[in-house]
Amino acid sequence: MRSVYRALAGLIAILVIVQAMAIALAWFTVLKDVDGGLVFDKNSDANVGHMIHTIVGSGVIPLLAILLLIVSFFAKVDGGVKWALYVFGLVALQFGLAALSFSVSAVGALHGLNAFVLMAVAGMAARRAAAQPVPAPAASPAPTI
Repeated sequence: MRSVYRALAGLIAILVIVQAMAIALAWFTVLKDVDGGLVFDKNSDANVGHMIHTIVGSGVIPLLAILLLIVSFFAKVDGGVKWALYVFGLVALQFGLAALSFSVSAVGALHGLNAFVLMAVAGMAARRAAAQPVPAPAASPAPTI
């Protein structure tokens, strides 16, 4: 279970990088299209970058955060539940910041900053699981003759 914990936490950290790449792709695509004469407004369709950002951010990362929290109770990682709760809390905060950003666009900067905090905390959780030694199996008693 410790390796599952480590994999989930590491995957969350990696997916934050995917999120940054996807939103950069999305908005540079919009800028290119606008430079080419297209109009981007509330009626515009999302491009592939927007779709990736939405799917990974609204579906995949939250699911992995929930799984990490569940696994943390069985993984026997020192402080594992605490770090999984941090990850889960930061994911919940990320949702709140995103929702608020549509009304107060300056909050979008905090959404971006929180993503990097999430990446660091998930990475720390993965490293803590990796650094902890695996307990040795219990020795079986020697057979008597």
